Amino acid sequence: KNPVASAVFSWLDLHRQVRVRGQVVQVSPQQSDEYFASRPRDSQLGAWASPQSQVISDRSVLTERLEQFRKQFDGSDVPRPPSWGGWLIAPTMFEFWQGRPSRLHDRFRYSRPNASAAAWTIERLAP
Repeated sequence: KNPVASAVFSWLDLHRQVRVRGQVVQVSPQQSDEYFASRPRDSQLGAWASPQSQVISDRSVLTERLEQFRKQFDGSDVPRPPSWGGWLIAPTMFEFWQGRPSRLHDRFRYSRPNASAAAWTIERLAP
């Protein structure tokens, strides 16, 4: 019901931070297939072996399932599991922060009304 997300990337040692906000969009099956195919084989097999977020009794559940899928896909490409896919944030706002002495930090906001708008509004913000 609310397809909006935000993320913050901080590099505190560098006194920098980037915020992004936008609409969450599921990537196409083709994009998911391409990305899955680019991953190492063990990662592909791990995607099949792990019942993500389900409670398991111990690690042996994962290692046994991994071995099962190693045998199942031996000698062939590993297809993308049906439940495996990707999401992205189609950005409508970026804010860049760079720390400076005396709290007179630099802040810039790039915004647009929606993710398909071509033009960005750039504003300097007070710290």
